[in-house]
Amino acid sequence: MSRAFVFPGQGAQVIGMGRALAEAYPAAKSVFDEVDDALGERLSALIWEGTAEDLTLTQNAQPALMATSIAALRALEAEGLGMEHVAFVAGHSLGEYSALCAAGSLTLADTARLLRIRGRAMQEAVPVGVGAMAALLGLDFETATAVAQEAAQGEVCQAANDNDPAQVVVSGHKAAVERAVDIAKAKGAKRALMLPVSAPFHCALMQPAARVMTEALAAVAIAKPSVPVVVNVRAEAVMEPDRIADLLVAQVTGSVRWRESVLWMEKAGVTEFWEIGAGKALSGMIKRIAPGAATRAIGTPEDVAAAKG
Repeated sequence: MSRAFVFPGQGAQVIGMGRALAEAYPAAKSVFDEVDDALGERLSALIWEGTAEDLTLTQNAQPALMATSIAALRALEAEGLGMEHVAFVAGHSLGEYSALCAAGSLTLADTARLLRIRGRAMQEAVPVGVGAMAALLGLDFETATAVAQEAAQGEVCQAANDNDPAQVVVSGHKAAVERAVDIAKAKGAKRALMLPVSAPFHCALMQPAARVMTEALAAVAIAKPSVPVVVNVRAEAVMEPDRIADLLVAQVTGSVRWRESVLWMEKAGVTEFWEIGAGKALSGMIKRIAPGAATRAIGTPEDVAAAKG
């Protein structure tokens, strides 16, 4: 049985995530301690005792979700269920950084700092209210892409996330995204709804953030990952450190090709996907993409115990 570890993206955050893991596993607690040190602040206190509003801020949510994922991974490793049992890793948007950290390509401290920079840069790339994102449900990727192109009318409107066979997220200028919602409904979408996000991620409006990440990534060491990383913008496995940096920059403005990434892993022999960290959103997507694959979410000590069997 071939296994992949997959790591969630923004939207999975919840107050209290990872706390039980930190209390049950010293190795998990040390992850939160190290992230706190790397950022020079007690992000762990915000994660466990803060407000949902503060945790949802992009600059906090991104390193917080990564810390929770790596804490869950350390708990698995403590039970002998670590990376040596994995054929591939992948992550959804910021989760790609968690995947690279899991595979030893980025250090934990560098990953935390990069995600703080990334979150801040993505937030600041577009003035609040100028951009938006919307989920189009019940349309395939080709149809959703055509909807985005029709809605653009000289503005930016792009298919940002190809999540599963019936869920595509579009991103761009607010008016264009609102047009896309109306067009999608006219084309038979089951639902089309604006998303409660603070910025239009994964579209051309994020170009200022891509420039920031080019500099930030140039300043860190990227090692060859211990297992292949299936990257968002290519939907295929990559091992070369210099390509990894370039693809992380491209990811800021490029589409998250999650559906294709899962299909690529399934074709490469993966039969089991373990979602490492907060929530179960990726597991739901994977069940719709690859119904024959097994999924498991690992976010609590109970999940770790169940995985151990």
